[in-house]
Amino acid sequence: MIDLYTWTTPNGRKVSILLEELGVDYIAHAIDITADAQFAPNFLAISPNNKIPAIKDHDNGLTLMESGAIMWYLADKYEKFLPSDAIWRTKVHEWLMWQMGGLGPMAGQAHHFSQFNPGKAPYAEARYATEVQRLYGVLDKQLEGQDYICGDYSIADMACWPWIARYEWQRVDLTQFPNVLRWYKALRSRDAVVKGYQVPKDVGEVPRGEP
Repeated sequence: MIDLYTWTTPNGRKVSILLEELGVDYIAHAIDITADAQFAPNFLAISPNNKIPAIKDHDNGLTLMESGAIMWYLADKYEKFLPSDAIWRTKVHEWLMWQMGGLGPMAGQAHHFSQFNPGKAPYAEARYATEVQRLYGVLDKQLEGQDYICGDYSIADMACWPWIARYEWQRVDLTQFPNVLRWYKALRSRDAVVKGYQVPKDVGEVPRGEP
């Protein structure tokens, strides 16, 4: 049994999507970051950086924070969505780190300035919007000629997809990135992805990817 501490954010959804894909029994605990629940002492005992998501694995008592580390741990433990071949395993790691160090932080800044504080910092809005467009282009090129980011469906796809699902917040037209759009819609059609998206609560229809 896995305890998942999460909220309705891309980073939270990465882990719930993986858990749904794995078919692992888990309990989702809502940590409402809009109400500062991430600063509660009982949550800080699990996630010292007061960020969601975090997990507790009751098989061994392990507590773990940081979405990328959690995904790597779970995929490794259950031997799914992470190649055994050393080269391809490293490629999945590469693209997971690309999401953690590039797509996630830059898209998150785009959300902050364009979605929640429009007009307050034009330079910042333009800076992060430009970088997000560049990153979408990087992903589009990587997906050219293949269904998934690293050839086969993996945690790299599950890590990136929830951030792309916020394309509207990032002011991105997915039709300008046809490979990303095709990939996005393919993952959107997976039951586990849709179920994971709605954890810890239903927030309505998953964005369709095009007007």
